[in-house]
Amino acid sequence: MSCTGPLFKGLLLVLPLLVRGHSSEAGTRPVGATQPGDFIIGGVFPIHQDVQRDSAFFPPQMQECVSFDKGGFTTAIAMINAIDTMNRSPALKEVGVTLGYRIYDSCSDVSMALRVTADFTGKGDCSSSSEGTNATSPQPPPVLAVVGAQHSEMSIAIARQLTLKSIPQISYSSTAAILSDKARFPGFMRTVPNDKYQTAAMVQLLSDNKWTWVGILTTDGPYGRSVKDSFVSQASEVGVCVSFRETFPESLSNPQLFLSVRAAARAILRSHRVKVIVSFVKPIHMMHLTQELRRQTLQDGQPLETMRRIWLASDIWATTSYLSKHMKLEEVGHVVGFTFKRGDMESFNRYLSKLLSTGHHSPVTNPFLDEFYAELNTSQGAMDAITLAHAEESLQEHIDYDKVFGVELAVGAITHAVASICRLRDCKENGTVRPWEVLKALRNQWFPNRDKNYSFDKKGDINLDHDITLWRTENGSIYIHDIVAEYSTLNHSFVYVSRLARKQLTDLSRIVSKCSDTCQPGQSKKVALGQHTCCYECINCTENYFSNDTDSVKCVRCGSNMEWSPEGSSRCLRKTLNFFSWRDGFAVVLLALSAVGILLVLLIAALFLHQRHTPVVRAGGGPLCQVILLSLVGSFTSATMFVGPPSIRLCEARQVLFGVSFTLCVSCILVKSLKILLAFQVNPRLQRALRQLYRPYVIVAVCVALQVGACTCWLVLWSPFYHVVMYPTTMLAECHEGSYVLFGVMLGYIAVLALVCFACAYKGRKLPQKYNEAKFITFSMLLYLISWLIFVPVYVTTSGIYVPAVEMVVILISNYGVLSCHFFPKCYVILFKRDQNTATAFKKNVYEYSRRNLDSVSASDTTLPGERFAGPYIISVPSLFRKSTGSSRATKASVSSNSVSINSDVAVRQRHRRRTSI
Repeated sequence: MSCTGPLFKGLLLVLPLLVRGHSSEAGTRPVGATQPGDFIIGGVFPIHQDVQRDSAFFPPQMQECVSFDKGGFTTAIAMINAIDTMNRSPALKEVGVTLGYRIYDSCSDVSMALRVTADFTGKGDCSSSSEGTNATSPQPPPVLAVVGAQHSEMSIAIARQLTLKSIPQISYSSTAAILSDKARFPGFMRTVPNDKYQTAAMVQLLSDNKWTWVGILTTDGPYGRSVKDSFVSQASEVGVCVSFRETFPESLSNPQLFLSVRAAARAILRSHRVKVIVSFVKPIHMMHLTQELRRQTLQDGQPLETMRRIWLASDIWATTSYLSKHMKLEEVGHVVGFTFKRGDMESFNRYLSKLLSTGHHSPVTNPFLDEFYAELNTSQGAMDAITLAHAEESLQEHIDYDKVFGVELAVGAITHAVASICRLRDCKENGTVRPWEVLKALRNQWFPNRDKNYSFDKKGDINLDHDITLWRTENGSIYIHDIVAEYSTLNHSFVYVSRLARKQLTDLSRIVSKCSDTCQPGQSKKVALGQHTCCYECINCTENYFSNDTDSVKCVRCGSNMEWSPEGSSRCLRKTLNFFSWRDGFAVVLLALSAVGILLVLLIAALFLHQRHTPVVRAGGGPLCQVILLSLVGSFTSATMFVGPPSIRLCEARQVLFGVSFTLCVSCILVKSLKILLAFQVNPRLQRALRQLYRPYVIVAVCVALQVGACTCWLVLWSPFYHVVMYPTTMLAECHEGSYVLFGVMLGYIAVLALVCFACAYKGRKLPQKYNEAKFITFSMLLYLISWLIFVPVYVTTSGIYVPAVEMVVILISNYGVLSCHFFPKCYVILFKRDQNTATAFKKNVYEYSRRNLDSVSASDTTLPGERFAGPYIISVPSLFRKSTGSSRATKASVSSNSVSINSDVAVRQRHRRRTSI
């Protein structure tokens, strides 16, 4: 009997009897389904889930496969259908060749996968058997390419062996990133993207929904370790932390399987804050895990809702339909699946229905199909319509459409590679096409599939986008093919299929999966030493720092000195600019006083202008009164400049205006003081000298000019300027005086003038009271000096918005002091004592004052030798009554004669007293 067995039109039957070898290598040849053709394509599929392991046997042997896998079986049927379809395609008919296949069962075991790969590379030997078969029987033709395997662990092992013969390998499901390394796996290609895109999509979904505290489930094989490292690396870059990492045995017959399942279930239930779990395990692992979760939850006396989580399902089990029969979404929670793109499955569904409809009456038999029927407990001749319907429904539940599509792409790529080679030469003879030629053609060409063209990139991958599915319950059962979005491997972003789908997926973000509560705006995260970065406590931002987002890593300092923020603030506040505002109650009072002062000055000026020829006005200084009133207007105006937002020009003007105005005022008062001193000077020689120097307007001009010079130097050298003082929460706008020395010089100069006025006026304090200004000058200057002496320490020690108010108060006191002492008494006489504001009343008052002084002189005794006689003051007031009429001249003559008479009488009395003394 030859090694290839009898050939049939459709499938070649090889009975799935796995015979154990005890003392020889007989029976080590794998069993599978084959079909002849000009070129053979190998296929490796997990038609069983594991092998029966027995450590009692040591010779090489074929281990018995256990646990029939309907999903792997349907994927193998997809390859048969794809090859039949390609044999009818124009591409192969044009070159006149056909494709055959040899499909083997890997039994989800790496060792078994290596055994079947040895047959692909020509290392298998069926010539030796216990029965002594013919050694010259023909060997099976070598394969040009291999489709498979499904799991990355087996693909890695197979790829290392196939590389020795440069046989191309195309996997339809292996996603381990390591397989993209062409230095180690030059002949490996795949019709699915590698794991870095799937883990990137998962991490993107976690980041978008702010799920930062997750668990991960993997297997203990190379694929599990690779995908775990890839996921953890990408997750850490976006701030996603892994709370626990549970590992399941790759082999389902491993005795540690249920121990690992129990440990994983306990870790999930204990991690109350972990609401999202990323799973890269097999469907059978998930089935056992959900059952264990339910058992432990009930055992702990907790409601089943406490085991609800969001499960991110990898492509391994995201589309496993039969798993839904063992899971209830109301218990396990939500399942978000990440699957590969799928094509039009209509052709495959028709083929599967046709294959099942033939049943046991098919002209050929398929060992895998026979085993499937055995699983349904059917026998030869017992296939009725109900059984066939049940068989088709059972297989439909286990179809992984993304894997079926991947198999079709792989077969199509190999077909077009062979066709491109055979167009260049005759491929009828065996051995005319080598595997490495097919590998080269696969790398350098595009191939079509249902109106689309595909190609492998330089890493051997076809980077198709991922479909995102959301499991949902429909009519009491779980419907798992509800695609809600696509993940673009090129743009690394989600594209939702509809608004409803977007809402379905984003509604999951309401579920919180975080190690710590969200830090609100105004707080920052503080991670404890040695803890996960996702486990932290929320600390309020300190003063002048803020955070305007949730879960801020640190608080940011306010950008400029003009901003501030209180503790725990989510934004910076503009500092309030404070100044002595117009709206301030104190400012309103002072402004009102200034306005009243200006009004009074204007009224008094009008009154004095109207009464300019009366004795009271003339005795008060005549035209100098108008100058004093004008200076007071300037001084009151300068006081108003201390209110409101300061500016450079305002800062310069207010002090200078006050200094010049009040200097003018005090200079005029100084002239009046000197006039008093001149009028009552006892020493005739000194009196004559003072009369020569007494030039009122010159004195005023010189005094004011000196102040103007000082202020000019101040403005030129160290001019006052606008200044903003920064405080923690406010800004104070104020005028800086530039040079406080020159500011002091300005005020000190006025004080010197006031002190001179005070000294001169003090000597004339005993003048006739009705017309005596000496006392009023003395009091007003004393008030000015005292108020400004108090101002200096108060001004130096005061800070804040009321500093301008201090100077404003002193200015108003000074102004009102001058008004009250110099003008209000005169206004009272003018308005209410008109009988005293006449020449007759004035002469009478002067005469009575002179007689009192003469009587005082007559009553005094002789003076001591050497003592100077302090005689009476010489009063000469001809300027008080200047009129153009004749009566004016008569009055002047009368006053002059009276004055001469008094002087003569006083002289006679003085000489008589001197003689008596001698």
